[in-house]
Amino acid sequence: MDSLTSLRVFCTVAELKSFTAAAERLGLSPAMASKHVMHLENRLGTRLLNRTSRHVSMTETGTLYFNQTKQMLDGLDEVEAAVSNVTVMPRGVLKLSAPVWAANTLIAQTLAEYHQRYPDVRFDMDLSGRIVNLVDEGFDLALRATAPERLDPSLIARPLMKVAFHLAGSPAYLSRTGRPTRLADLNGHALLLYSGMNGSGTMTMDGPDGPETVTLRPIMQSENEIMLHLAALEGMGLVFLPVWMTQADIAEGRLEIVLPETARFTATLHAVYPSRKYLSAKVRTFIDFLASRKNLCSGADEPAAEAT
Repeated sequence: MDSLTSLRVFCTVAELKSFTAAAERLGLSPAMASKHVMHLENRLGTRLLNRTSRHVSMTETGTLYFNQTKQMLDGLDEVEAAVSNVTVMPRGVLKLSAPVWAANTLIAQTLAEYHQRYPDVRFDMDLSGRIVNLVDEGFDLALRATAPERLDPSLIARPLMKVAFHLAGSPAYLSRTGRPTRLADLNGHALLLYSGMNGSGTMTMDGPDGPETVTLRPIMQSENEIMLHLAALEGMGLVFLPVWMTQADIAEGRLEIVLPETARFTATLHAVYPSRKYLSAKVRTFIDFLASRKNLCSGADEPAAEAT
């Protein structure tokens, strides 16, 4: 049997979790698809897939093998397409890691628009907020909102857009504690703190007369921005959140922006992917699609705050 074909069959079965679906996509019989995977397992001397009458899943070895060979096959497709001057249509599973706050309406609309254009691409999204190992865990792409110097230098990082973070609080909280009219008024205010920021609550912001340092009082710390968002809606304190998460709440009066001209900062959203010469069509088109979404850039402005 042709080992390259067997590799393609294995990767397709692993993605679709079905011999029948993989066989249909590749124009094979289910029996032949099974023979190709068995051929690969016999050659490697290890089981790659667990099979039951209703379910197919990868073994630990199969997962490692899939993560490495899928990247190789994607690259091979791109090389062959470049040589033959043929366009490769995006297809397969796009495994994507993104911040927790990416679970918002604008991102969901962008995913829907991309899927409508490329219906053969399916998303497998990790929104845990953890820093994943792209290569070892088989991720195609990660979205990271951070400074370039904090990114892994072994990876490729393409800047996509600026994301604005504003300080916000509920009307109930602000009525109870008073609405700040200058940066100094922020001192002592309750802060719902993202774990990636300094735990002291001390920040330097660009005031009208130059940099000013203020110290808020952290009362909750979490790496999950959704929890911080919900706590702010309940009136627990002030929170820095991306405009994508708060714009509906602000429009409907559930949250208010505090000192919008000064109490804010921006982060650059990067598309981060393994350093390899040929990107698969699904990764390349998705990155380009994100970069072209002008509606995602709304609310971006220049940096005005720095955690210290």
